[in-house]
Amino acid sequence: MSTARVKTSVTLSRRTLAALDRLAGKTSSRSRVIEAAVEAYVEGRARAARDARDTAILNRIAPEVAGELADVLAFQADL
Repeated sequence: MSTARVKTSVTLSRRTLAALDRLAGKTSSRSRVIEAAVEAYVEGRARAARDARDTAILNRIAPEVAGELADVLAFQADL
């Protein structure tokens, strides 16, 4: 995501900050690691919400689909 950056402040434990520094290493920055982690988290939550909606739809129509499938299978010839 390439948008304008806004400076902010967060409070982290020393342990989390040390892990963040290890992840960032010398080639990245704390900000970039945090931004990537938050983006991944947000995308994961959005995906989970979509999956939950899809599952609810499938569960709602499952009896109808199962009935249609039974009808189709009844017309198939034995092999």
